Amino acid sequence: MEERNFFERLVDISPGMEIWWDSSPVIFENWCKKILAKADPADRENLQQQFNRMYDTENPLNQLFRGVTTNPPLSLQAIQDDPPYWEKVTKDILAENPGLDKEGLFWELYKTVVKRGSDMYLPLFEASNYKEGFLSGQVDPRSVFDKDAMMRQAEEIAAINPNVMIKIPGTKQGYGVIEYLTSKGIATNNTLTFVLPQLVDCANSVKRGLETAKKNGVDLSRWRSVITHMESRYGDLGGLRDFAREKGIELSDGEVRLAELAIFKKAYKYLIDNKLPSKMLSCSLRIGPTVDGQDRIWHMEEKAGASIVVTCPPGFIDEVIFLPGVEKITFEKDRILEDIPQDVMDKLMRIPYFERAYSEDGYTRDEYNTHPSLQRTAEQFSKATEEMVAFAGKCLA
Repeated sequence: MEERNFFERLVDISPGMEIWWDSSPVIFENWCKKILAKADPADRENLQQQFNRMYDTENPLNQLFRGVTTNPPLSLQAIQDDPPYWEKVTKDILAENPGLDKEGLFWELYKTVVKRGSDMYLPLFEASNYKEGFLSGQVDPRSVFDKDAMMRQAEEIAAINPNVMIKIPGTKQGYGVIEYLTSKGIATNNTLTFVLPQLVDCANSVKRGLETAKKNGVDLSRWRSVITHMESRYGDLGGLRDFAREKGIELSDGEVRLAELAIFKKAYKYLIDNKLPSKMLSCSLRIGPTVDGQDRIWHMEEKAGASIVVTCPPGFIDEVIFLPGVEKITFEKDRILEDIPQDVMDKLMRIPYFERAYSEDGYTRDEYNTHPSLQRTAEQFSKATEEMVAFAGKCLA
């Protein structure tokens, strides 16, 4: 096992790249124990050192993880990681808030998970002069098409801790919320985003919000903006292969990954070319494709040199750490600026589903809500949220 893992090596050659933990930080310690338990005994000391560098309470400025993304489904994972602990937490919440129904208890429980996680990253937030150490707290996924509900929830979540960044979906209704929150100096993370028009819309919504904030003398010292591209949710969940087959085109695993990367790279260059202050965030990563018998990680390799956020869930980190031959994967400096091969782009551009996603004006704001990736992701997140509500309901019984 390599002394410095894949993620550390990638950051070494990528000034400005931030690796974020994609789950509630409260599960980190238990996750480390589970990984160590299954590791080869000869690798455990090295792994423990890597874990110590991922989250370092004594030296937060030197740790690998520079922030956190979370949402109600990920908060559910935290609860499932230690149900007895969270059952006790719900009892404490009920003692302080008698009369809550299960929806009210769910919301207070969710905010408690956000509070505990963001507390863990306050030292980095303060040590970095409020530039890093953010935790993304998402509005209720069941409200993604309700602007007023998202506005109320966002302001409530933002009040939890100064390092809580609000996750707002890339729906027709969401971009008005992002512009408003930005105008108030509240940090945002645009989620449920899959196509270039959404990414561009977010960047320009943020720009307008900032102009309003500066005109009104709003304190922006604790503000930042990240724009998430949910990569495999565009290619896999959205059904890129199926849309390609409708045109008589078969796509390999590598071509699907390159399609997702093409959208990300174009958005990354758009922000640079237009001197926009938002930072791209890469999520929904997958291992693949397999090249000459070696599993590759193009979702990360192709971003070498990028000043971006890459958010990695525990399961993905686990896969990468134990990936056979991962130490043989090397990085090409500034690979992020390299174009996707032209023959692949020519093939992809014959697929209307991709061609629209790759064009700045391929979708109007009114059309975002109809995108299959958005609809399917919203459904999955809403279902997980209902499971968290059900947990709250059981605690009321």
